[in-house]
Amino acid sequence: MRVISKRTLQDFWKCHKEAEYPLTAWYAEAVKAQWQSPQEIKTHYQTASFLCENRVVFNIGGNKYRLIVKINYAYNTVYIRFVGTHAEYDKINAEEI
Repeated sequence: MRVISKRTLQDFWKCHKEAEYPLTAWYAEAVKAQWQSPQEIKTHYQTASFLCENRVVFNIGGNKYRLIVKINYAYNTVYIRFVGTHAEYDKINAEEI
């Protein structure tokens, strides 16, 4: 998959150093993946949540962080919409971000 944009992840882990390893690991897996459906994601990420408009919420770092992406399966593209702490996630509307 093409992930847009890694810089969003990098900017986040500059402020939250302990998030660097789990986000780097997620990114490495995502760029190698060829997800064609939510079921393929769920097979590997059992705690992933699926929202409207092909949005997926990943629990990162033992659920300390949340990552929301929007996936265009036809174009093999993942758009990072949000990365934050669990507390920051609780303050947003994940279906609109």
